[in-house]
Amino acid sequence: MNEELSPVMLALVVLILLVQSIFLFTNARKHGHNYWLWGILGLIQAPMPLLFYLLFARKMWRRKT
Repeated sequence: MNEELSPVMLALVVLILLVQSIFLFTNARKHGHNYWLWGILGLIQAPMPLLFYLLFARKMWRRKT
């Protein structure tokens, strides 16, 4: 059971985490949230920080009045 991540899969995971982190950092900065926190959280795990940001920080589920 010595299963290792292939280099292609590892590169894909790194790319996904970097894109998510950059999006969270720039979007949080634009909307006045704690952008360093969101950028670092985006590097740790995917996709939960993105979902939490959209649901709780940006409050996407609310209707615009």
